Amino acid sequence: MEQAPADALLRVRDLRVHFPVTEGVLVQKQVASVKAVDGVSFDLRSGETFGLVGESGCGKSTTALAVLRMLEPTAGRIEFEGVDMTHLTQAEMRPIRQRLQMVYQDPFGSLNPRMKVGDIIGEPLRVHGRAQDKAKYRTRVGELMDLVGLLPDMAERYPHEFSGGQRQRIGIARALALEPSLLICDEPVSALDVSIQAQVVNLFMELQERLSLAYLFIAHDLSVVWHISNRIGVMYLGQIVEIADRDELFRNPRHPYTQALLAAVPVADPELEATREQQLITGEVPSVRDPPAGCHFHPRCPHATDRCRSEEPHLRAAGGAEVACHLF
Repeated sequence: MEQAPADALLRVRDLRVHFPVTEGVLVQKQVASVKAVDGVSFDLRSGETFGLVGESGCGKSTTALAVLRMLEPTAGRIEFEGVDMTHLTQAEMRPIRQRLQMVYQDPFGSLNPRMKVGDIIGEPLRVHGRAQDKAKYRTRVGELMDLVGLLPDMAERYPHEFSGGQRQRIGIARALALEPSLLICDEPVSALDVSIQAQVVNLFMELQERLSLAYLFIAHDLSVVWHISNRIGVMYLGQIVEIADRDELFRNPRHPYTQALLAAVPVADPELEATREQQLITGEVPSVRDPPAGCHFHPRCPHATDRCRSEEPHLRAAGGAEVACHLF
């Protein structure tokens, strides 16, 4: 991993989140570990969007929850705005959370169905003691609703009265209430209709330009990630295997897994699609409880060598990217 840039807002180094597997009834004994995140490192600069992609179960959401300290990391270092928050107590994390917020995947499950929308959006202000002046509180809630394209009279409605796209706008408004510098977006459009996805993605981009926000944007849809991201990290089985600028990654993917992912993206032109070379990934995804030795991808990689089977690769510079592959 290259040295972190001076303007890095978030630095993650060798992050690991392992869950113990236990056996026994009266006496619990750990027999193994589920290595959900296993040595993830990346930087996120102020005002940029870092996309994190990979198939389901690769550790993207676990990485996000660990960065937020909603899951305790097993090892590694998480630094936000120059503060190492890896081992901070929950009380010490409280002021940091005002600058570090999350937009969840499920736009309905993340909203309290018994609360009115205005109260949902204003809840962070109350929790952090910013709601003493009721007039200013109501004004701020109105500003947040307007910011995400919601009408003022919607404040008195309940979540079930809104569409999926509107509910996600409510979640975004709530996340913006405390004026954060970083939003962690965990597949925020995957539960929405395709036509609504475009509207919400465009909203994220407008808010970023207007408020100078940075995003850690997690998704499995490569077209969405390409549209919104500045840089992209590709995850496989708990590890990042490639990091590159958006255009560089799509133009010249280096890691065999990245190449296979991009080859699987359909092309709108049927004639061009028919001429494209198929690049299938053979075999099953290994278990995170017992990942392969060496490179985690080697059992499915058509280019694997003996070195790949015995020695674990680490991210290193390869042209305009960072790649964890012995072929580079």
